Amino acid sequence: MTDYRQKYQMTPVVGWLLQDRGGMILLAILMAAAVLIPVGNLLVPETSAFHVPTWMLSLLGKYLCYALLALSVDLIWGFCGILSLGHGAFFALGGYSMGMYLMRQIGDRGVYGNPELPDFMVFLNWTELPWYWYGFDMFWFAIVMAMFVPGLLAFIFGFLAFRSRVTGVYLSIITQAMTYALLLAFFRNDMGFGGNNGLTDFKDILGYSLQSDGTRSGLFVASCVFLGICYIVARGITQSRLGKVLIAIRDAESRVRFTGYRVEYYKLFVFTVSAVMAGIAGALYVPQVGIINPGEFAPALSIEIVIWVAVGGRGTLYGAVLGAFIVNYAKTFFTGVMPDFWLFFLGGLFIAVTLFLPKGVIGAVPAFGSPDRQSILTTIRKRIADRRANEGGKL
Repeated sequence: MTDYRQKYQMTPVVGWLLQDRGGMILLAILMAAAVLIPVGNLLVPETSAFHVPTWMLSLLGKYLCYALLALSVDLIWGFCGILSLGHGAFFALGGYSMGMYLMRQIGDRGVYGNPELPDFMVFLNWTELPWYWYGFDMFWFAIVMAMFVPGLLAFIFGFLAFRSRVTGVYLSIITQAMTYALLLAFFRNDMGFGGNNGLTDFKDILGYSLQSDGTRSGLFVASCVFLGICYIVARGITQSRLGKVLIAIRDAESRVRFTGYRVEYYKLFVFTVSAVMAGIAGALYVPQVGIINPGEFAPALSIEIVIWVAVGGRGTLYGAVLGAFIVNYAKTFFTGVMPDFWLFFLGGLFIAVTLFLPKGVIGAVPAFGSPDRQSILTTIRKRIADRRANEGGKL
């Protein structure tokens, strides 16, 4: 492969991107979508075939947030071997941070007309705003908290887990227990986060109505931009010397530890960065869907994220983005046409990918994989031939 950094005297980031065919395509698609889709929604007449309806704009924005969430999981699972089944917790914490800001922006336009307290607090006879709600009337503070709170939780959790050398399925179970504990906590009305109803009835963001097409287009563009930035950050990490150590930890952690590396520090760093990305995804998600409730902490969501990454292609980053779009589009389709069939389809999809596409959809495309990656038909034929050979040997 050509080393563009030496040939064109480029910075490491530009050199990495030029060698990353899938990443370049992803960034190009994001740039085009950030321009064409808002234009199709705001400027193209509704009678035109090129008009983008508002519902589609919001749906695509939601998919972009899920894609960023899948990217954060692929960073730790695909390149460091950390299978987190609790990443939905970081996503939800980022969403709650943004939801608290949006609730403070309602002011006296709520049902009860209280300029300080959200409606659910008035309904529960709260007399004053809890201390942990202070500062959320400022947008910048909410953005900082959407990154800081998930990052802090990941740092504390990771420090305790990685220091104790908890790995494999045990770590996955602990992460799932963490998100389930948060689910139970946020369901409580006395926590001050809206209980099982969560936070909703948002009015505006930065003074712009959330119901206007212009605001929705702005949120869509922001989702494209942050997904692109986080992809570049993740790719930079994986292509650096740090990334090489992470891959070595994934493949042979004990050997890396034996050579003198402090494995827990590397894992803690990438786990915290991944949680921050998930928090950003949650913050972008809430104003586009209009609600955040404890259901986002449900372990099922965290398990679905892993399926997104597996379907798209673990360890590729851009494959995780593709997987998020594929699975969530299928979810939108099947829950609308055959809602009782969706879970069966999801389970069957995961089994099929595990058996026939162990490297995901991206891994089945030779142009995006290494030479040893085969096409879908070749993989299926090889597995059938191996099975027949084994049966013949038994006879």
